Amino acid sequence: MLYRKYRPQTFLEVIGQDPIVRTIKNAIKFKRVAHAYLFSGSRGTGKTTLARLFAKSLNCQNLTENFEPCNECRSCKEITNSRSLDVIEIDGASNRGIDDIRQINDTIGYAPSNRYKIYIIDEVHMLTKEAFNALLKTLEEPPENIKFFFATTEPFKVLPTIISRCQRFELKRISLESIIEKLSSIANDLNRKVDESALHMIASFSEGSLRDAESLLDQIFCYSDKDISLEYVTHSLGFIDKNYFFELDQNIFNQNTIFAFEFVEKIYNLGKDFTYMVEELIDHFKNILIIKLEKSFLLYISEDLKQKYIESSNLFSNEQLFYILDILSNAIYTHKNSFKRIHVETLLLKILKSKKIAHIDTLIKKLESFEKKSAPIQNIENQTIPEIKLSEMPIFEEKITFIEEKPIVVEEKTIFIEKKPLEKKIEAPKLSKDDEITHEENSKSRYDTLIKFTQVELGGIQKN
Repeated sequence: MLYRKYRPQTFLEVIGQDPIVRTIKNAIKFKRVAHAYLFSGSRGTGKTTLARLFAKSLNCQNLTENFEPCNECRSCKEITNSRSLDVIEIDGASNRGIDDIRQINDTIGYAPSNRYKIYIIDEVHMLTKEAFNALLKTLEEPPENIKFFFATTEPFKVLPTIISRCQRFELKRISLESIIEKLSSIANDLNRKVDESALHMIASFSEGSLRDAESLLDQIFCYSDKDISLEYVTHSLGFIDKNYFFELDQNIFNQNTIFAFEFVEKIYNLGKDFTYMVEELIDHFKNILIIKLEKSFLLYISEDLKQKYIESSNLFSNEQLFYILDILSNAIYTHKNSFKRIHVETLLLKILKSKKIAHIDTLIKKLESFEKKSAPIQNIENQTIPEIKLSEMPIFEEKITFIEEKPIVVEEKTIFIEKKPLEKKIEAPKLSKDDEITHEENSKSRYDTLIKFTQVELGGIQKN
């Protein structure tokens, strides 16, 4: 296995963890080594490797000027070959019970053959609560020549009482550029030629894990003894041919909705996993967006493939790409690993119709342009309506004339009014001197009387 053959044997060979390496070296230099360390981080970032290098440096008989292990003394060779009696590696998943921890407590008093006896517990979060509690006292006050190195991918599962007794190192994911550089050096050492675009695909698929990237490279070398191209990587690792995605781009532009079913049929017949297919779609449209944003230097791909992405970028707007990436990301979150055929077909139908989607930014721009072209609308919010006093309203003493000889329709029935006009004089009601009704109330009373007389008693239609 390549990851075992090219495992770092010195701190200088460790990739992407410079702050942690510097801290460890200074601890050795100034003789401030703690009794317990916790290495946490995602898979393949170097937790166990750093623990072994730290142990090797502490027991090395011929440290270099840079506080690197010599890898030549007996202690270094034994640790490298996992045969050292002073560096004991324990799998926390297999030895997770209280009886396993009791064995550590029983043997901790034996003196080491070198400077320190070091216990490396991998996947320490797998220990039971009882095992952690059994380790607490020993971990808090161990003998001076005893060191504990813990490694875990899930530090939140480790008891706080354990974490508080350790110095903690949080390892970050390995950057894409560092993984590509490491894979390239391995290929050169093995006299194998690998295209840069192929290395980029391997590094992207490993998700920051150098060990995963080295395992994938080893698998590809077994696939063919020729030069490794992007097509070799696609076929050997089961990726989908990029030309399928470029064909999808053209059909999105042409709004050919039936292509959604044709595309899924091709993927299904190839035996590809729909979850990986959606993830590759996200990566595909992300690359197009990078091209649209004129950041093509972020893409580690061949020039031919980059040219195809440039052609596809002319078929989309930025808003459309944002919309597509959004629905793809939501689909990954919603379905997780349970993508069925109908889910993918529905998802592709939405993507194929994305050209007609009116995005919010576009609508805002159209509204702004419409406001500029249209005449300004008067603001009536702050306008005041002149107040009309009832005292100023006229008293109705005129004659009321009703429509003559003209039929009107009310609820689909024809009603005829008398031919003779009806005339009646409505006089204002007289007020007594003792009445305290104001002039405004008096006018309102007259108005109400007129309305009531017209609607109830006469039953006619008032003429304006």
